[in-house]
Amino acid sequence: MKIGGAIPIAKIVGAHGLHGTCKVYCYGECGDIFGTGRDIFVKSADGVLLSYEIDWAKPHARTVLLALKGITDRSHTDKLIGCEIMIDKSNLPVLPAGTYYWHDLIGLSVFTIEGRFLGRLAAVMPTGSNDVYVVRKPEDSKKEETLIPALGSVVVEVNLAENRMLVDLPEGLI
Repeated sequence: MKIGGAIPIAKIVGAHGLHGTCKVYCYGECGDIFGTGRDIFVKSADGVLLSYEIDWAKPHARTVLLALKGITDRSHTDKLIGCEIMIDKSNLPVLPAGTYYWHDLIGLSVFTIEGRFLGRLAAVMPTGSNDVYVVRKPEDSKKEETLIPALGSVVVEVNLAENRMLVDLPEGLI
């Protein structure tokens, strides 16, 4: 889901303490995205993007605690629970070659090395050891999925220019 140049990176899932700190669930690795002084957007329930500057952030269990300038009490934070946090795509860090952002992969057409069309990459599931790509055929009324491990031995090629991914599936996967 993209709104102009802004892409979703996390969701506000709760409040922490009394001074307006947000508890945030990241859709991927957050790394340096929540750096002090960075600008982010919070997408309100009615789709409006509200701009905030990050005061500070720190990891907290499986979430990130995030303080935004101008938010100083829990009642304000409570109103943001459920809202997505978005950043301008141009502010994303440059990745090493062969590494991709999920939003770049979702929607790719996925083919086997034999040329068989498996469907489109619909979602990415983090599993701890490696991500798993969820591939669905758009015309499949049964909503059947193919789960593909995101491993170098399986994913042969990612071609963003041609909007396609080539995979060599392990025996018995299909």
